[in-house]
Amino acid sequence: MRPATRADLPAVLALLADEEKTVDPASVVVGEVYERAFAAIAADPRNELLVLVDDTVVGCLQVTYIPGLGKGGAERALIEAVRIRADRRGGGLGRALMERAVARARTRGCALVQLTSNKQREDAHRFYGSLGFACSHEGFKLLL
Repeated sequence: MRPATRADLPAVLALLADEEKTVDPASVVVGEVYERAFAAIAADPRNELLVLVDDTVVGCLQVTYIPGLGKGGAERALIEAVRIRADRRGGGLGRALMERAVARARTRGCALVQLTSNKQREDAHRFYGSLGFACSHEGFKLLL
């Protein structure tokens, strides 16, 4: 696992494009909005876009470190956009990616790691539970 580079952007966007099938990164158009978003993430010390690389990018996630007054003023890590390439699932790559991300948060001094997952993704919920995550809160989102 390593921080994503600009060269990884088509592969990351391919992972985010469709959870159910493998998308060829060469078919992905990287528009200006994605360029700006990637540049903002890369420039922000509280954000990491991480990739898991085998012979190619096979997984990704984004971690945002959030300062807070709870938990004794410790940071918390918010993990989002967790993806493993569809044709590489089931072999432990997701577990390796998440365990490494949690280890990074622990090393940084975070008091907890949190994430949200779509209520319809029952397999993902079992996976996160197997990693020790507890379904402790209801999440809410407001699309703008």
